[in-house]
Amino acid sequence: MKPTVERRGLLLVLSSPSGAGKTTMARQLLTSDPHIEMSVSVTTRRPRVAEVDGKDYHFIDKAAFEARQEAGELLEWARVFDHFYGTPRGQVETALRSGRDILFDIDWQGAQQIAEVMAPDLVRVFVLPPSGQALEERLRTRAQDSATVVASRMARASNEISHWHEYDYVIVNDDLEASNHVLRSILAAERHKRERQHGLERFVQRIQDTL
Repeated sequence: MKPTVERRGLLLVLSSPSGAGKTTMARQLLTSDPHIEMSVSVTTRRPRVAEVDGKDYHFIDKAAFEARQEAGELLEWARVFDHFYGTPRGQVETALRSGRDILFDIDWQGAQQIAEVMAPDLVRVFVLPPSGQALEERLRTRAQDSATVVASRMARASNEISHWHEYDYVIVNDDLEASNHVLRSILAAERHKRERQHGLERFVQRIQDTL
């Protein structure tokens, strides 16, 4: 039987300008690693095709969102393109106590808010495109957004990228496979930090008792 040490979960935040690849990286990490789960945010926007309430997002109206804000039930929140997004605090705190890791696909504003209240649990990774031209090409070839939306996202990209220095790690996503490998390596290292392994003292004591 493989020896295990109890540990506290961590919050892994992925941020990037739209089109840099963080959502694809997040999905592939979730597929390859059974020990991390996606944070399910609440949002006031309408569901897109194939999105499932409770799985992709919790879809609520603005009044319900504001009620959660006022009650202090949101760990972080932001307004993006006239819609509100937020993270329910309760589900995150429960996961951390249980030793489960939570993945966040959020912007720099959300990362800042989480850092204000849960900094020791937070691991921040910023994903950069290889160039501005590559970012624009990715946005246009996705064929999900209109030319107006693409232009809007490009206009926001410079401001979003300016916050890269607030993150613990930066990945230039020129090659998706290589970027995923780096992300998995970051997660593995952070899981083994001494301060997260709250069962380590008891584990070491048991070893010493047998010597």
